Amino acid sequence: MAVNLSAIKDLLLPGLRGIEGKYEQIPSQYDKIFAKHNSKMALERTAEMRYLGYAQLKTEGGQTSFDNNAGERFVYNQEHNEIGLGYAITRKAIDDNLYKTQFAPSNLGLIESFSQTKEIYAANVLNTATTYNANIGGDGKALCATDHPIDGGTVANKPTTDVELNESTLLNAMISIRTNFKDQAGLKIFARGRRLVIPPQLEPVAIRLTKSELRPGTSDNDVNAIMMTAGGLSEGYIVNDYLTDTNNWFLLTNIDGLAYMERVKFESDMQVDFVTDNLLVKGYERYSFGYYNWRSIFGSFPT
Repeated sequence: MAVNLSAIKDLLLPGLRGIEGKYEQIPSQYDKIFAKHNSKMALERTAEMRYLGYAQLKTEGGQTSFDNNAGERFVYNQEHNEIGLGYAITRKAIDDNLYKTQFAPSNLGLIESFSQTKEIYAANVLNTATTYNANIGGDGKALCATDHPIDGGTVANKPTTDVELNESTLLNAMISIRTNFKDQAGLKIFARGRRLVIPPQLEPVAIRLTKSELRPGTSDNDVNAIMMTAGGLSEGYIVNDYLTDTNNWFLLTNIDGLAYMERVKFESDMQVDFVTDNLLVKGYERYSFGYYNWRSIFGSFPT
């Protein structure tokens, strides 16, 4: 049913001091986690390739070793969602509303609704990072797993036993990214932790870990090794208000792999229904959040 006179009955009479209900919105957070890409396809696919492995020792007069195992390994899929929302408001509710500047019939918070919906979809990639999604495909593992397959072995981007965020576990994660991340052929890659992503409940911990010049939580006069180990956290930390678990934490790396793909930008439209005279307002956009490289993130999921 359309927004009608009964829904705004107090706006029909003079004497209201003001109207409340709109609030300052949380600044965009998804764009600090995901890289934006424009999309021209209904389904975007990214193939992960295997390049050459290590060079081999050659004996005098002997044959040169050949590595003919290069080629496609995994394909990651990202299919876009259609997002829409609208409302209808009667002509009488528009005509008789005495507070149109404060309760504008053409602006009941459509942009805010779409913005927060987008944040929820973005955070869902991290909230479900330990659950494999067959629609994404890839290497057959969840975004964060202990056994991502590469030729001749596996690589982890989460601890074998999930651990809470503290100085030791953060340093171990930063070192693990540097020492263990490899390409499909098993060659070491230049991978470094760059930004810590946490829920609001872990912000006090993150402040102590990343803002202290000296070693956090001790009376020692040691320097804070977090700021320099494996390149340090060059981009500090970010609090994501849409993470659903109060204990999970993530390290973003310098490797691209978390993607926001925009198929259709946000657009809005309005028209008057010829039969009812109702004002119809709606918004629409089409996008998806996903990933195509697990090396872009390290996560821990303690209970």
